[in-house]
Order: sequence, then structure tokens, then C-alpha cells
Amino acid sequence: MTMVIGLTGGIASGKSTVSNMIREQQIPIVDADLISRQVVEVGKPAYHQIQEAFGSSILNEDETINREKLGSIIFQDEKKRYLLNSIVHPAVRKEMLQQTGMAKRNKERAVVLDIPLLFESKLTQMVEKTLLIYVDENTQLERLMNRNSYLKEEALSRIQSQMPLKEKVELADEVINNNGTINETRQQLNRILEKWL
Repeated sequence: MTMVIGLTGGIASGKSTVSNMIREQQIPIVDADLISRQVVEVGKPAYHQIQEAFGSSILNEDETINREKLGSIIFQDEKKRYLLNSIVHPAVRKEMLQQTGMAKRNKERAVVLDIPLLFESKLTQMVEKTLLIYVDENTQLERLMNRNSYLKEEALSRIQSQMPLKEKVELADEVINNNGTINETRQQLNRILEKWL
């Protein structure tokens, strides 16, 4: 049986780092962010729906969607964020289910669904176990400011648009504390995978 694991975290919590560690163990990853970019490529059904909903001002010269422009619109307007999600999420879920099905057919020991908004989007029914990558608020803020060259206010508003990591801790089956070194993170991951698999 293929175990379906949901991997989640918050912005700048180190989820990509852990995701890469899982890949190194030859466990396939179904990446919701990557899929959410693919389903809005020019010509895809979701692309046309987004263009209709938000107008052509959100397009780049090459007709692709300008993610920065669209992002700044939906960060300031909850209704528009909801509208965008109602277009993108179903398309992403469909593709994720197809990739999960492929892993099961290939009899993989596990498949990991990397879903940033696993709890917020109520997608836990897609997985058997949930794994949260946790960092404390100061570490998260510092890493985000360093990684994206954000000012403090900008970084905070991005962090505060998500469910706080300490609330997600209550919801997760297992938590990796990613405040320490890469080695400490890897050890925690290996321990959890051994237990589950």
C-alpha cells in the first residue's frame, strides 16, 4: 500500500528544504505550487477563467499571467482572493489526484502531497498523515525578509495572511521543528518516515 502523506508549513518555514530531502529518498512529491503554476499556463481552462475574472491588465506582454500583479490584487481583497481560489483550486486538486493515482499504480511506498494550505483549504481528506514544518515567528520573519528582500511590514503581512504555524501544530500528525540545523531537520524527517513506513 502506498501511504499518502500531506506536507505543509508556512511561508519561509523550510518546506522546500524538507521536500528536497524527501525526494532524495526516492519518494515522489506532488507539488501543489508547481501544479498551480501549470494549470494557469496560457491556453489552459483556468487561464481563460482568470483572464475573464481579472481582466487583461494582469497579463504580461507575452500573454502569461503576471503573478506579482495578481498577487498584489488578491492580497488586498478577500473577495478577489476567494474568486481566484475558486478557479485554481479545483484544477489543482484534479491534477494532484491524478499524480497520486499514478504513484499508487507504480506501487510506491509513499507519495507526498506538498500543499502549503493543507489545513486552510481543508484538503486533509486527500492524505492519510500530515507532516508540518514548523519554525517560530521570529525565525519565519527573518528568513522571509532575507529570502525575498521584503521590508518587515511586507513580510509580516504575507505571514499574517496565513494560518499561524502554532495553530497548525495542533492539527498535524507529526511536526518537524526547523529552527535548528539542516542535520537536525533531516534526523527528525528520517525518524518520522521510519515510523510511518
